[in-house]
Order: sequence, then structure tokens, then C-alpha cells
Amino acid sequence: MEFLTVVARFFQEGGAFMYPIVAMLILGLAIALERTLYLRSTRVNNRKIWEAVAPLVAQGRYDAALSQTEESDGALARVMSYGLARIKTARRREDLEMAMEESMMEVLPQLERRTPFLQVFANVATLLGLLGTIIGLIQGFQAVANVNPAEKANMLSASISVAMNTTAFGLMCAIPLLLIHAWLQAKTTALVDSLEMATVKFLNQFSESRENHASAQQS
Repeated sequence: MEFLTVVARFFQEGGAFMYPIVAMLILGLAIALERTLYLRSTRVNNRKIWEAVAPLVAQGRYDAALSQTEESDGALARVMSYGLARIKTARRREDLEMAMEESMMEVLPQLERRTPFLQVFANVATLLGLLGTIIGLIQGFQAVANVNPAEKANMLSASISVAMNTTAFGLMCAIPLLLIHAWLQAKTTALVDSLEMATVKFLNQFSESRENHASAQQS
């Protein structure tokens, strides 16, 4: 509660520049919440689709696996759909790999969408704080230009104190946004790594399934 009281005091004494700084914070938190929910949902969907499709691929039931992936709109489902759709026409493992890499290029921008804005908002909040401080200092010096020298020091120190509130508040908003940005980047990277790992496992299962099918026909 004491921290919130300090923040409220900074906001009240900071002037007009506090409002755009708060706007940056609110927009950043909204994006952070949306991205967190999206990444969590994607991770859960990826796990479910893998558990459903992996056994079908291992058994060579590619049509059933394709129907499973087409019913889902998850990232992994889209990647695997590209591969499953080309299994019948693919002669080599490399053909499937190229198809799935193509789908990865479509999926990755969706995973990383809007996350860079957090860093932008943090930088803008910091710069707005500095700009508000500079303008506040200019106004403070102008205000004491024609004031009695005995009162000049007190008025100047008071105006500087008020002006510095803008920088402090900008940093209070920017630091959490930067931390959240780093956390979301780490989550996104981990999700991308899991997609690449699932792709490799899918290709390995496809190769083993085709080899087993060929061996069964020969015997």
C-alpha cells in the first residue's frame, strides 16, 4: 500500500505528462495479458494435438491424423497439417521437412505478434518522463526569473522536485514492461523450440512408419 501511495503522489505532482505515461503502461499490460493467455492456450493445444496425432502417425494412419489436425487451429496442428497433406505425394523425408518449414514461417509471426510493442512502450514511457522533467525544469526557471532572490531558492527546489516526479514515474512504468517483455520473449522462444522438436519427432515417426510398412510388404 505504501508503494501505491508513493506512485499516486508522483502521479498527482507530475503534471500533464503523467497521462501518456499511464497510457503506455495500460497498453503494455493489456498486450502482456493477451500474449500470456495466447501462449498458454497454444502450449496446451500443442500438447493435446501431439498426444492425439503421434500414435496415428506411428501406425501409418495418416488420413486419421490429418483429420485430427484440421479440426484444431493450434500452431502445431497447422505445422503437422502441412506435412500430413503431402505425405502421399512426398517421396523423401526432405519433401515433408520443407513443407513443415514453410508452415513454421507462417506460424512464428503469430507467436511473436505484438510482443515487441512492450519494449517500445517502455522506451516511450522513459522518454516521456525525461521530456516532462525537462519541460518542468524550463517552466520552473522561467517562473523564478523575476522572483525575490530570497524566495528564489525555495521555489526553484520545489519546481525541480515536481519536475523529477515525471522521470521517476516513467521509470516505474518502464521497468515492469521491460521485465514482462523479457519473460514473454523467453516463453515464446521455449514454445518455438517445442514446435521444432515436435517437427523433428514427427519426421522421425514418419520415417520409421514408412520403413516398417516397407519391411512388412517385403516379408
